[in-house]
Amino acid sequence: MKLTMLGTGNALVTACYNTCFLLEDRGQLLLVDGGGGNTVLQRIKQAGYDWMDIRQIFVTHKHIDHLLGIVWMMRMICQFMNHGEYKGEAYLYSHAEVIGLLRGLADKLLQKKDIAQIGKRLHLVEVSDGETLELIGHPVTFFDIRSTKAKQYGFRMDLGEGRNLTCCGDEPLGDAVEKYAEGSDWMLHEAFCLYSQAEIFDPYEKHHSTVKDACELAERLGAKNLLLYHTEDRNLSRRKEMYRQEGEMYYHGNLWVPDDLDTLEL
Repeated sequence: MKLTMLGTGNALVTACYNTCFLLEDRGQLLLVDGGGGNTVLQRIKQAGYDWMDIRQIFVTHKHIDHLLGIVWMMRMICQFMNHGEYKGEAYLYSHAEVIGLLRGLADKLLQKKDIAQIGKRLHLVEVSDGETLELIGHPVTFFDIRSTKAKQYGFRMDLGEGRNLTCCGDEPLGDAVEKYAEGSDWMLHEAFCLYSQAEIFDPYEKHHSTVKDACELAERLGAKNLLLYHTEDRNLSRRKEMYRQEGEMYYHGNLWVPDDLDTLEL
C-alpha cells in the first residue's frame, strides 16, 4: 500500500495545495478528497498517476477546500465516459449531506449528457456511521467524527496482516470516536499549526488542533505512525523540521510531516 499526499495545506493556503491524498494498492486507487479546484488533476499527474485510473473516491465533508476538486473529477469522469475513453464504472462515497450536495452541483454545473452518467456508470454512494464497505480490496469502516462545523466522516482501513490506517478528517478527533484510531498503525490527523504559534494562527477558534495536541492524542491512543496534514503554509520551507521538533516532545512513535507529492510506503 502506498499513500501519496496530493496536498497538505488548510483551506487558505497558496504555497501548497489543500489536503487530499491517494491510496494505491495493487494498481487500485482511492482518492480521498479533492482540494479546492482543478489543481487536483495536475497533482495526480505530477504524482505519476492517470486520473482515469481512479475508480473510487471518498469525500470527508462539504467544505470547499475538500469538495470543489471532486466536482472537477465528476466532470472529467462523466465527460470521458461519454467520449468512450474512461473505461468501466466509478464510485464516489460520502455521507448523505455531501452526496446530496454533489448531485445538486452536478445538476447546476454539468452538461445534461454528462449528468446522464450519474447513477448509470458514476455511482454516488451514501455511507452511514459505522458502516463497512470494501474499497480497493480492503475493508473500510466509515465514522462520523462529530464535527462542530459541518458533518464530516473519517474512516479506518484494514491494511491486512492485523494492520490498519485511520483517517481522522480535518478536525480534532473527539472522545466519542477515539476507538477508531486506538492502536492505529497509521493515524492521519490535522495539525493547523505549531502550539508555539497558536496565538498567531488561532487554531482553536477554527476548531483545529496544534502539532502538540495531535501528538499528545496519538501518544495516548498508541498510534505507531502519525502523519500530520492540513497545516498553515507560512512555515512551509521549514515545516518538517519545526513540526517534528515540537511533535517529538509529545509523541514517541514515527512522526511524518509530508510535503505535497510525498509518497509513503505503509
